[in-house]
Amino acid sequence: MDLNSCQTEYNKFVPWEKLDKIASENKEEYINAYPFSHGVYDDIFEPDILDQVIKEFEEGNKKWRAFENDYERKLQMNRDLSLGPVTRALIHNLNSAPFLEFLEQLTGIGGLIADPYLHGAGLHKIERGGKLGVHVDFNGHKRMNVYRRLNVLIYLNKNWKSEWGGDFQLWSNDKLSCEKSVPPLFNRMAIFSTTSNSFHGHPEPLQCPEDRKRLSLALYYYTANDHGPQKRKLHSTLFMNERGKAEQINKPQNFLNRVKNLFFSKIPAQNKT
Repeated sequence: MDLNSCQTEYNKFVPWEKLDKIASENKEEYINAYPFSHGVYDDIFEPDILDQVIKEFEEGNKKWRAFENDYERKLQMNRDLSLGPVTRALIHNLNSAPFLEFLEQLTGIGGLIADPYLHGAGLHKIERGGKLGVHVDFNGHKRMNVYRRLNVLIYLNKNWKSEWGGDFQLWSNDKLSCEKSVPPLFNRMAIFSTTSNSFHGHPEPLQCPEDRKRLSLALYYYTANDHGPQKRKLHSTLFMNERGKAEQINKPQNFLNRVKNLFFSKIPAQNKT
């Protein structure tokens, strides 16, 4: 193995000068964007790198986690050692200090922390009929004891047709309506601040052909001690229901319910009524 060649290529995974320019020229636009702080940037990465990431989506021994309920139908995979080498190198670059500094300059949020565990992040895949209801994200990382502040989404969908749907929608909390719709096109990076009111998603089922998938890389970033415009009390994903109210579908159980569930799980099935 030529280690010097590997190091050189690894350092070229992210175009640092291009990102510096984006941050310096777009900071005010990002912060003041409606309905909440966000930015969308095209043609950031070398297409050859993203082509390899797409190839690696289905390679190797990956165990996809399926989310299926009234609000969502999607697949997610975040095990680092199951990622392909190019995908892994790209994600590690996106979790590095230079990328954190780019995000801090662009968003004005200091002290950002990357998540090496990729909790809820990593590879996202949505098949025909899949969807992701309008929601605000879980607001903290219990394992790291930090608050979630930013999302970075990198879309990997070549020749994506508008009639297939799957646009990334940004919703207003007060109007309960979609204020911006972003097609999930190849080599498009969406960045947005996660707050108590940053409702987003793509609630309509995908209409793509059976052999196509909506693919993306997702990275989440946090701060310690400073919860920003998030709620201090941790919560899981909150979906907007038909009444326009936020609903937590995976509410943490209180102590009494946990004891009850443990007790009944020990009773033989024939004795349960």
